[in-house]
Amino acid sequence: MKVLFFVDTHGLRSLDRIGEKAKDADLLVCCGDITNFEMELHEVLNKLNSFNKPLILIHGNHESESLGQDCQKFSNIHFIHNSYYIYNDLIFYGYGGGGFSQRDSNFRRNADIFMQEFPNICKKDGKSYRLILLTHAPPFETKVDNKYGQHVGNKDIKEFIINYKPMLAVSGHIHETAGADETINGTRMFNPGSNGMMINL
Repeated sequence: MKVLFFVDTHGLRSLDRIGEKAKDADLLVCCGDITNFEMELHEVLNKLNSFNKPLILIHGNHESESLGQDCQKFSNIHFIHNSYYIYNDLIFYGYGGGGFSQRDSNFRRNADIFMQEFPNICKKDGKSYRLILLTHAPPFETKVDNKYGQHVGNKDIKEFIINYKPMLAVSGHIHETAGADETINGTRMFNPGSNGMMINL
């Protein structure tokens, strides 16, 4: 299964490249900042929907949580801020926004609640889901949060990764780390950037 991850496209211009790559993907995943402060939001969502592939989306710091209401108008777009989406044997937990603080008590509380429910979801469905974490903000002290030699990521996201060991942790926000990719304690963390990264899962 081919999954195309992307982030920080900031408007329509980058979406032509994403659209070409989307033709070979089974699933699209975006970690936010699809606009410049929600300018041309409807046009961007319409373009993403026109790729005719399921798209999992969280908001970035250039969008608000109300993006979820706008996404309801589009059949291919699944907004999962503080929620999850299941695709085959993958379960995506998403938490959007942020990117400017090293601590986020709301993320910590809500993500812990989800992980308490996670075994019940697996048991109910009779599956061992592979967990993928989607955040706009990057985890602290990793290659994906290193901006000009300074670590500017989020410590709560990093602690979640250490404690729960998702298969993947995908984020954006720091444009300078687009393409950065590393694995720590079995979790692959990467910033797919505005050009996107195709991953076989």
